[in-house]
Amino acid sequence: MVMNGENAGSADGTGTGTGSGAGAGPGAGSGNGLGDGFVDGGAPGRQTSGPAASGRTVSDPAAPGRPASARTVSARAVSARAREGSSAPVGLRERKKQLTYQAVSDAAIALFLERGFDKVSVAEVAAAADISKPTLFRYFPAKEDLVLHRFADHEDESARVVAARPAGESPLDALHRHFLDGLDRRDPVTGLCDAPEVLAFMRLLYGTPALVARMYAYQGRSEAALADALGGGLPARLAAGQIVAVLRILALDNWRRIDAGESADAVRVGAARAADAAFAQLRTGLDAAARTDPDAATDG
Repeated sequence: MVMNGENAGSADGTGTGTGSGAGAGPGAGSGNGLGDGFVDGGAPGRQTSGPAASGRTVSDPAAPGRPASARTVSARAVSARAREGSSAPVGLRERKKQLTYQAVSDAAIALFLERGFDKVSVAEVAAAADISKPTLFRYFPAKEDLVLHRFADHEDESARVVAARPAGESPLDALHRHFLDGLDRRDPVTGLCDAPEVLAFMRLLYGTPALVARMYAYQGRSEAALADALGGGLPARLAAGQIVAVLRILALDNWRRIDAGESADAVRVGAARAADAAFAQLRTGLDAAARTDPDAATDG
């Protein structure tokens, strides 16, 4: 699939990229969280020099005396909600890298929300972040990653849930419990979040074909990580593909209802019922699902 984003593979920052996977959505990366963390998707990986590395970007949350725009505050709030519950201690050097990624991504999303993804160039993002375009590409290999950086923490979330489950709990039970907990927290990755800044971010994502296409690669990596956690081999890959697809579809259904005007509180009961039915279907298979009223899980 060809994307219309800019990447580091061309001199002027424009180019194409490919994505693979079965779909995209708030739950597509549901496997450590919606947030930051890949090498390919904007993970802290290399320290660079310049104002961004020292925290002096125009949208750096730590920049003293430099008021951020409402758009930038919204972008930061999306990331803060996305990273909730993922607070493993990190060293100072790694923290500086994470702050740099965050500041550059904030600057980009502020511009994208204001003018649209396709109408903002990588050069403009670099200027807003007070870094060079080559430096930006060292952090974010493609323009799309400036947005999808928000999802990077979730790439291996499901794998980590399975690996950390209590003794005696099955992988499906652990993932089911984790999804229901996410609904209670109004985690954006479940689609059940009606905070204005999250709605703006999701509309940017779903309104931009290049971003949806880029999500496919994130989902593929989530499946691979989960398959490894399930033991590897073809059976584990098949199971991982089904699980990640279920998480994506549940989240997308929740998001569509909220985007249509329903509140998260109003959707919560139906979302939990749908999750219960979906995980029951994973346990019992399609034959049992065919004997069940397909609309029963979404009533209410």
